[in-house]
Parts: sequence; structure tokens; C-alpha cells
Amino acid sequence: MKVYVIHENQEWTAPLFARLDELHIPYEDWHLENGQFNLSSVPPEGVFYNRMSASSHTRNHRFAPELASAVLAWLERYNRVVVNDSRALRLELNKAVQAMQLETFNIKTPKTIVTVGKEQLIEASQSFAGSPFITKHNRAGKGLGVQLFQNPEALKAYAEGTEFEEPIDGITLLQQYIEAPEPFITRCEFVGGKFIYAVRVNTSEGFELCPADACSIEDMYCPVGEEPSAKFTIDPTFNDPVLVNYEALLAANGIQIAGIECIRAKDGQLYTYDINTNTNYNSEAEEKANQFGMLEIATYLGSLLQKAKA
Repeated sequence: MKVYVIHENQEWTAPLFARLDELHIPYEDWHLENGQFNLSSVPPEGVFYNRMSASSHTRNHRFAPELASAVLAWLERYNRVVVNDSRALRLELNKAVQAMQLETFNIKTPKTIVTVGKEQLIEASQSFAGSPFITKHNRAGKGLGVQLFQNPEALKAYAEGTEFEEPIDGITLLQQYIEAPEPFITRCEFVGGKFIYAVRVNTSEGFELCPADACSIEDMYCPVGEEPSAKFTIDPTFNDPVLVNYEALLAANGIQIAGIECIRAKDGQLYTYDINTNTNYNSEAEEKANQFGMLEIATYLGSLLQKAKA
């Protein structure tokens, strides 16, 4: 028996494989860029960890999530141990569904309008007249489609221009822009359904928030002569009652491993806006804090494997 890792991005998964090797945990790489399997066959015994990403299409793996959905249904039919099951994949691929689940668990989210079609997008932007708002892709990851607008006129020019980014599922979200006292958001990391740490992410250079070393953009930005500041910093002081609600949401949706992003507005209200079931970690931030997410995941998967063997 072994751990099977379901994914489509070798660079993001390499740190996990290194930790599994370090702990001598047997595993197999199920890279679902493409493939085939027989629904009439019986899947192997073991622990299956789903790391499928909503941004797979940006790496020319357009149908990897659809293949993963079929694989997860097959595994669940045979009652295999699945970490981040088909319910988790549903949330990963649909930010509108995420928002509804967050609200179900009394977690405050920004005002959001779902649109399909440029005319509908432009019309819906009138709901935000007088206040800034953002667009984002419904099936996204890595900040896809995120643009900040001060008024509906600016959105109209963008939608009708050549720079408009067409979302892969056709759905563009319009969302209330939350202005924070300082330019940062917080990403709460969970392993085994339990909170492990929070990361403070500097957003002063934009909305590319992927913490993985393989996709991180330049994280040093400062005037000449000033000390550079890291884009990602583990915050040991973060402690909010919302963490209880986060853990309840994850348990209800078959999610054991995730990162949940939130932002505190100037008035003190905490808004939650994203659930990442394919979570990554920043090595520089972890080294400084002596906390290691992939090691936590590998240890957790190893414990599940031992239970499965028993």
C-alpha cells in the first residue's frame, strides 16, 4: 500500500515528494495531464491525495480537473481513503460555490455578482457605482482575471478592449473591493482539517498570491537603500474566532488540506474570499519561522497510510 498523489503540476508537487522520501513513505505519482482508466476495474488500496488545481489550463492541462473528477468518483465508489475528495474539487473549481459555502458557515464574504457575457458584466458593474470593485475568474487560481476598477466606466473600457481576459468557464465575478489599512492579506493553512499557521502576504505589487517557490514573483521591492521586505511572512500572532468556522466548513466539504484567504477592512471587519484546496508553501517564510507545511502534509498522509494498512 502507498500514497497516491493526484495532480497536474510537477513543480508544485516536488516539495511534497521530497518530504515523503525523507519520511520513507511509499508513494506513486498520478499526474493527470492526460490518461485513461477502466471504471470496471478495482482501484488499488492506499491513500489518495487530490492536489488538482483550478489553474491547470494555464499550463496547457485544460481537462485535467475533469479527468480528476472521474478518478475521484471511481475511488469513492470503492470507499478508498481520499484526502480532498470530489466535494473539495468542486469548491476548487468554482469560487461562486466557495462563497456560498463560506456564507453557510457564517463567514463574511465580499459582495459578489456572477456574470456570463460582456454585456451582462458591464450592466452588473452599475451595482458598484460610487465604490471600487474588482473582477476575477470564477475558475481561477494565481490571481487570474483580477483587476481593480474605480468605476463602471473603467470596467466597460476594459471589457470592450483587447486586454480583456476571457475566463475558462465563461464566468467573470464582480466583487466588492475591500480596502485594508495596510496592503496585505492573510492566508490560513490547514492540514488534517486543523489550523497550522497563518501567512501574511504583501499585496502592494498586485494580486499574484501563489506562495509556491516555483511560481513566486520577485518578492523584494523597496526604494534603494531600504531593507527589502518579504512577500510572504508567517504570522504567529494571528488568532481569530473565524478559525473555528473554517475548520467546520472544511470538515463538511471533504477537505483535509487547504489554504483559506481573508482580509481585514479598515472598520475591522474580516472578509474571507478564497479557498485553495491545492495549497502550496513558501520556503523562505517557513525557514524563518521553522514551520514546514509539506512536512506536516507528508506526516499526515503517512499516518493515514498506517491506519489503512491496519
